[in-house]
Amino acid sequence: MCSDFRVTEGTGSEMHALISELYPICRSITGNGFRRTMEIIRKHIPIEICEVPTGTRVFDWVVPKEWNIRDAYVKNSKGEKVIDFQKSNLHVVNYSTPVNGGFSLSELKNHLFTIPEHPGWVPYRTSYYKEDWGFCLSHDEYSKLEDGVYEVFIDSTLEDGHLTYGELCLPGERSDEVLLSCHACHPSLCNDNLSGVSLLTFAAGAIASLPRKYTYRFLFIPGTIGAITWLCLNGEKASKVRHGIVVTGVGDAGPLTYKKSRRGAAEIDRTAVQVLKDSCRDYKIVDFSPYGYDERQYCSPGFNLPVGRLSRTPYGEYPEYHTSADNLEFIRAQDLEGSFSVLMEILFALENNGTYLSTNLKCEPNLGKRGLYSSFGPEQLAMLWVMNLSDGQNDLLDIVERSGMGFRDVLRAANLLAENGLLENRASACSPINQSSPQAQGPTEGK
Repeated sequence: MCSDFRVTEGTGSEMHALISELYPICRSITGNGFRRTMEIIRKHIPIEICEVPTGTRVFDWVVPKEWNIRDAYVKNSKGEKVIDFQKSNLHVVNYSTPVNGGFSLSELKNHLFTIPEHPGWVPYRTSYYKEDWGFCLSHDEYSKLEDGVYEVFIDSTLEDGHLTYGELCLPGERSDEVLLSCHACHPSLCNDNLSGVSLLTFAAGAIASLPRKYTYRFLFIPGTIGAITWLCLNGEKASKVRHGIVVTGVGDAGPLTYKKSRRGAAEIDRTAVQVLKDSCRDYKIVDFSPYGYDERQYCSPGFNLPVGRLSRTPYGEYPEYHTSADNLEFIRAQDLEGSFSVLMEILFALENNGTYLSTNLKCEPNLGKRGLYSSFGPEQLAMLWVMNLSDGQNDLLDIVERSGMGFRDVLRAANLLAENGLLENRASACSPINQSSPQAQGPTEGK
């Protein structure tokens, strides 16, 4: 960024602690659980909590009824609770309608969900847009159910209310915006959901204290319908987005994965790829597809915003995904901190990228008389690359890609050359370019 930053030791533990606080809350795409989550986030950063009424038409969708739940259980003929919402909110299919009655085992089984291949885990299931009800339980517990009549009770409401989301705008020198978005609607799922929520909460706290070129907008939204609603109601804001990242699944031990925007070669794509290459971490780059998280809404053809996605192991590629095994033990503080470090490095590069024009286009200048010449090495080579390619057409990322050098090496060379009058800034980047402190450090992952 225009001023540098450090990832302080212990940030990962603080992020894990926030996840631990949010973990027990029964969230959904609407309802009091989502509101409670936003209120906790607001203790850390000053988000605005926004409410959109049920029935609001948002493109081809309609804001659904609001769902809330107080209790749910299944009792056997002995009066014993064999499934209990109070023990885990994953036990109830999210958005289940109210139920109070007796069911035979064969009738009940039509509403039960398990994971036979992982018999000790409880699955996560939803019924957002089809009124129904159900329970989730481990296959081990399912196998113990005996014939008889079961008392089924779900104390929930599905009625007109609101869709809630959290938004924070941090103004910069420019009105051009960087959009950072996460979904915050899943109950008791740490990696797929809460890791992104925690990372963006701490990223917003860090960025708020820094001078910045861009304006930063943070969104904490319910998945799919939240992004659709925000885009429909905030077209003017969306038109200002120049770069964006959807953040999710950043707490597991897998390699960092960046999914490119629909454009494929947007500046955010080039920046993220280069930062991951420079990071000395294991990483993957995947092309855009219209399946995934909310990047598919931001990248829909009517908007085609330059929004990629940052995660670790992609959704559906780890067995714990959407199960009770995505718990507090599955995510690690060092992996959260490493993801945070990489995100901040991507934003640093976006802030400091720029296009320059050499003041000596005809042959290279005399570096020795300016005290810039030294024995041939990386710094010298970086200056030669910067001087040669700074023709007013190439930005620093172009130079990085052509030279194979690291972004910070090229940035440092540009800084020295600009300070000595050998480059003119053509892209209104922060001047002088700040390169005062070392790269933010996180735990290193071997390639």
